[in-house]
Amino acid sequence: MRYLRRHRRFEADEALEDPIAGVANLFDASIVFIVSMMLALFMAYNMMDLLDPSAEITMTKKGADGQMEIITRKGKEIKVTKVTDQKLSGEGERLGTAYQLPDGRVVYVPQ
Repeated sequence: MRYLRRHRRFEADEALEDPIAGVANLFDASIVFIVSMMLALFMAYNMMDLLDPSAEITMTKKGADGQMEIITRKGKEIKVTKVTDQKLSGEGERLGTAYQLPDGRVVYVPQ
């Protein structure tokens, strides 16, 4: 009989466990899973340079309205330049000439 009484006392101690502890563990596991999936996507698309602070990156983006943007990142500085179809005019200095070769390459010849 003594054994049964001790056994009941241990059952009462198990009931005092926090029922939310299992949910907290699931939350932690889901955060680890999400971070690992993000890193896997960066590696799959060869985008690890986005995480490197010393890398220089240039990207082009075309919006739904057809407007082009050139996004350049040098270190922590990000510069966005919008490309337009408008012609510009003004004064300047001629720096050289650019020639397009038959294979599509462009060669710049300074003056």
